[in-house]
Amino acid sequence: MLVEKNLIKQDLISKLENHSAIIGIIGLGYVGLPLSKAYISQRYKVIGFDIDNSKIEYISRGESYIEHVDIADLKAAFDKGDFIPTTDFVRISEVDAIILCVPTPLNSHREPDLTFVLSSLESVLPWLKKGQVLSLESTTYPGTTEEELRPRIEQQGLTIGKDFFLIYSPEREDPNNPKYTTQSIPKVCGGTTHSCFEVGKALYGKVIEEIIEVSSTQAAEMSKILENTFRAVNIALVNELKLVAEKMGVDIFEVIRAASTKPFGFMPFYPGPGLGGHCIPIDPFYLTWKAREYGISTKFIELAGEVNVSMPKYVITKVMEALNVKGKAISGSKILVLGIAYKKNVDDMRESPSAELLKILQGMGAEIAYSDPHVPAFKKMRKYKFDLTSINLSEDSLKRFDCAIIATDHDKFDWSLIKEHSSLIIDTRGVYDMDNVKIFRG
Repeated sequence: MLVEKNLIKQDLISKLENHSAIIGIIGLGYVGLPLSKAYISQRYKVIGFDIDNSKIEYISRGESYIEHVDIADLKAAFDKGDFIPTTDFVRISEVDAIILCVPTPLNSHREPDLTFVLSSLESVLPWLKKGQVLSLESTTYPGTTEEELRPRIEQQGLTIGKDFFLIYSPEREDPNNPKYTTQSIPKVCGGTTHSCFEVGKALYGKVIEEIIEVSSTQAAEMSKILENTFRAVNIALVNELKLVAEKMGVDIFEVIRAASTKPFGFMPFYPGPGLGGHCIPIDPFYLTWKAREYGISTKFIELAGEVNVSMPKYVITKVMEALNVKGKAISGSKILVLGIAYKKNVDDMRESPSAELLKILQGMGAEIAYSDPHVPAFKKMRKYKFDLTSINLSEDSLKRFDCAIIATDHDKFDWSLIKEHSSLIIDTRGVYDMDNVKIFRG
């Protein structure tokens, strides 16, 4: 019996290494779509699963619903039958590997919400079989794979590490970063057992240039939390320093540029209107929630979270102060938010602080609008919904507003035009030097 089970593992590894394995990717979003492209580029057949049928329709027409992801190669694979996007989870029975790339947001109490992970798992459970591997890539708290996924899979009569293989390998996508691609970013991988890791290494080894082994799924889960908590804490630090510098009449962006000239012992982080993206605003709270189970209060991390969450309100206070100088109130003022995406040069709105700015401004009676060359219409978000479309920037359109808030510093913005024709600018990204009386740091 042991020989048979070892043969199951070896047969799966062989399929993965000789590219005959069929890869199933659940969630065709900012992680799953580039990952599908990576596997297609290495001659694997991919079945992509998503509950949103519009994504399947976009792909079938050769149209990308993510601005920076070119899907020409996926369309070619689709036409050949090598890439099959579908909403039919019955087809899980056809694949050799299942990779979960679904969102892991926070609920209204800022606690982990595993709804997407667990509902996706429930959708595939009836179709799991011996000789498959399942990899969770969604960011989550340490222990999720062992505590939530493993028991549900084993209830199907499968034995983890013997005839079914379970790993955790966190995604490390950085949207529209030309320097680091899905293939070139080293990939951390932890198996529920060592046999699971061996299968996981084969799963990613032909697609990713470097696989980093860790001793367990918990270590892999913790590594992703550490990466983004590190960034969240340091961003909170510079956000707080921005408040201090502003009171002292010092430009924090000038300070950061100066400090960055030190060739060792310093890594630049930049302040802004708040944190955005799917990882940095969320991941630290996954860790603080899990730490409470062990009786530990993560005060340092929670304080950083408080600082970052408070930044949109700080920006609003700067808007109030700047308008007051001109004898105006926010109520009744026309205010333009420049940039809706959470970072420059992408169309990704996930957790964007710009949405919170719009909500606060609207609640205070402002007439709101936005401009974003990457987001032509405001996409419905979990917490926000605005019936707005991006306005085109011109001399006339800029002059119509009492105040413009730079929330995202897209390269496509004409910064000279904005500076020349805006009545008042709140610059949260350090676009301009502080040499103009109508520009305020936010």
